Amino acid sequence: MSFNRKIASSNFVDYVKICCRSGHGGAGSAHLRREKYVAMGGPDGGDGGRGGHVIIRGNKQMWTLLPLKYRKHIISTDGENGGKQCASGKSGKDVILDVPLGTIAKDAETGEVLVEISEEGQEFVLAKGGRGGQGNFHFKTATNQTPRYAQPGEEGEELWRILEMKVLADVGLVGFPNVGKSTLLSVVSEAKPEIANYAFTTLVPNLGIVAYRDHQSFVMADIPGIIEGAAEGKGLGVRFLRHIERNSLLLFMVPADADDINEDYEILLNELKKYNPELLDKKRLLAITKSDMLDEELEAAIRKEIKVDIPYVFISSVVQKGITELKDLIWKNLQ
Repeated sequence: MSFNRKIASSNFVDYVKICCRSGHGGAGSAHLRREKYVAMGGPDGGDGGRGGHVIIRGNKQMWTLLPLKYRKHIISTDGENGGKQCASGKSGKDVILDVPLGTIAKDAETGEVLVEISEEGQEFVLAKGGRGGQGNFHFKTATNQTPRYAQPGEEGEELWRILEMKVLADVGLVGFPNVGKSTLLSVVSEAKPEIANYAFTTLVPNLGIVAYRDHQSFVMADIPGIIEGAAEGKGLGVRFLRHIERNSLLLFMVPADADDINEDYEILLNELKKYNPELLDKKRLLAITKSDMLDEELEAAIRKEIKVDIPYVFISSVVQKGITELKDLIWKNLQ
């Protein structure tokens, strides 16, 4: 069985906005006990049931928010009213929405991050159901033996929530469009990303499992290409920059025929910094791609010009140059 995932563009949804409406709490009962030989019994009204919550739950088998794309309104049921003989009403049924690991829930109005779902089975209440009202049994006192009132149930909540998903992988590929990220992924794993010789071939992240020595492996994500100004929303913009936040290690990729390898690297680094300065705390490596076009003399000349302060390796996915060295470098830094 292959663990590699190709997330089809039609099925990959990483952002949804949903309206969550929790259930109202049931009303408490103001019932007075009636028995054959007791004309005016005491209070025996039961409590109302809690309204249903709207809950999200982490599911490691899911890789997209597609199931929620067409469910704009999520509505849970109301709690039932309390009954006689101190019988409590049934609680409303909770609505549980399974989401991929790496999903963030935000308040749609303020943009506040409410939770990040990062573990299997982790749950978070997006909208709380209203509490059920107490029945009149609770209000009996020495001076008021037959209270004829009970609490109404609390109203539920109606809240707009935003769910955003970030791809979870060990290694994220960072580079301009058409730099060879998809080609590398197709060579080192069984993933089959779409590959063509034009910018923005990759419109959704692709994941691949990279086999390593002694039956070990790591997950690599081919993330759509960054362009200068991406942090401000140019090109595909921040829609894909957020996926980089979930990667343990960032592999920058710059082609050997770039006008200035150092400058390309700095532009990429600057876009990440503008989007989220914490991304610079992640480990970084540099792969100089398409190096099959270089002879030894030209490669030596380029090495002298490289001023980056991170480990780098010359690779060519087409002729498998430097691929083993790259995997060794990645594994060493992941450990």
